[in-house]
Amino acid sequence: MSKKYKDSFVVMNEKGLHTRPSTELVKCATSFKAQVTLTYQEYTVNAKSLLGILMLSATRGAKIHVVAEGEDAEHAVKSLLNLAKNKFNIKY
Repeated sequence: MSKKYKDSFVVMNEKGLHTRPSTELVKCATSFKAQVTLTYQEYTVNAKSLLGILMLSATRGAKIHVVAEGEDAEHAVKSLLNLAKNKFNIKY
């Protein structure tokens, strides 16, 4: 039985989830075996898909729900939340 882990984060970046933070998110998500999805409003996308994340058009203050399923699901979600907390390692 595969493990499932959920949490959420708020986008803190001034410009929201544009290309650079989305790229960092994809890099982080692809380092895990777990299937990771992001949900914002009525859209759910694969966290390993740059185009998918950009399609969310998440702005500053957007609450993003993260769900991961697989052996490293909890670690994947916690890593993404930590990345978001650090504004996706982007300094403007």
